[in-house]
Amino acid sequence: MHIRLKNNFLYFYNYKIKCSIGKKGLTSKKREGDLKTPKGKFNFQFLLYRKDRIKKIQCKLRKKSINSKMGWCDDPNSKYYNKLIYFPFKKSAEKLHLKKNIYDLLLVINFNRKPVIKNRGSAIFLHIANKKFSPTKGCIAIQKKNFIKILPYIRKKTKIFIS
Repeated sequence: MHIRLKNNFLYFYNYKIKCSIGKKGLTSKKREGDLKTPKGKFNFQFLLYRKDRIKKIQCKLRKKSINSKMGWCDDPNSKYYNKLIYFPFKKSAEKLHLKKNIYDLLLVINFNRKPVIKNRGSAIFLHIANKKFSPTKGCIAIQKKNFIKILPYIRKKTKIFIS
């Protein structure tokens, strides 16, 4: 089963889920920092989650709990570009352990991962939306309750179609 993103909704099984996307819309020419969500067909690599906030989790993908030292490198000049890192870290990286809950559940979308191309874009995730469904920096965001509903159905072969 696949997930389809269309007109700010995710369609998956019988679910139609409101979502937010990158502030500047969708693109097939994603660049680092352009605030756009990449178009294409991708699978999910693994789940990162806050075990201090999400107690029971059903997930068929590999999962890793987020701790205060974890981040995601967004510096195109680093050999760790678009990879999970641990602080202290000398290059630019986004913190994953946040006060706000948007990264309590985070599926890593397999965008620009193998091979990683400098400046093509990094840290593209499916994560939790804030209450206002504010635009993201390029990710896709949904309500926490919907995330928890669909997570048990997502497998290694599940693809997300962004068009």
